Amino acid sequence: MSQLLVTGILLGGLYALISMGLNLIFGVLRIVNFAHGEFIMVSMYLAYWAYYYYKIDPYISAFVIAPLTFLFFMTVAKPFIVKLADSSHLGQVFITFGIGIVLQNLALMLFSADYRSVDTVYSKMQIALGEIQFSLARMVMFLLSLVFTVALYYYLKKSYMGKTIRATMQNRTVAMLMGIDTQKVYVFTFALGAAITAFAGGLLLPIFYVYPTIGFSFALIAFIVVILGGLGSIPGTLIGGFIIGLTEALSGYFISASMKQLVYFCIFILILVLRPAGLFGQRGTEELGVK
Repeated sequence: MSQLLVTGILLGGLYALISMGLNLIFGVLRIVNFAHGEFIMVSMYLAYWAYYYYKIDPYISAFVIAPLTFLFFMTVAKPFIVKLADSSHLGQVFITFGIGIVLQNLALMLFSADYRSVDTVYSKMQIALGEIQFSLARMVMFLLSLVFTVALYYYLKKSYMGKTIRATMQNRTVAMLMGIDTQKVYVFTFALGAAITAFAGGLLLPIFYVYPTIGFSFALIAFIVVILGGLGSIPGTLIGGFIIGLTEALSGYFISASMKQLVYFCIFILILVLRPAGLFGQRGTEELGVK
């Protein structure tokens, strides 16, 4: 049982990290980013080719890919983000879904459907603590999830930019009247969320194969984690990741590996019936913003 709990917690940390960027964008801009999975896929390919051609470790290239992603969205993609934020919700769905399809098919055309992976020293390294064993790579993901959760939470609470993000989330009109450049906030938030997603994608490479359609499974889990934890709640993303990770580990062992998705979907529906705003969300979260 201890082994299952550790496995589930480490898996939950992984799910939380890949969901954090989505929750930030979803919570502030109200953009349902259906290309989230493809952002992860692209960053995994970037980390793969950096390792393949230049022998750069994925845990190092992730720290390069993330800031480059941030700069790309702050400069080249800035007009697109502004236009996307001003579009209707239906328009946002079609635009981001279309971007996801384009990225997926570009990957298929450029890289084929082959499964690719990297073989680092730590990829299959196991750490034993008594009878409990766990993957070193998954432990790194878990620790980074905790670090990112705490850092992002305090950044949004204490920094000036974080306060403007929260103000814009709570009420865009009042924020504009107070002199906040909401377009700048939108672009910065989208760029930051995409950078966190790109960083998570680089860290996934030593654990998972990369192929053009891998983003779909990650995006599905990320949406569940975000809605389960609560819209705009950063701690909720972490707790939601742990719930899904533990549910997947326990149900896969006690019921069936093929039934684990059914189990956590049932839990997801049950929690939403009892708390429509999610575990850490508040009624009217779309107006209240980050907790």
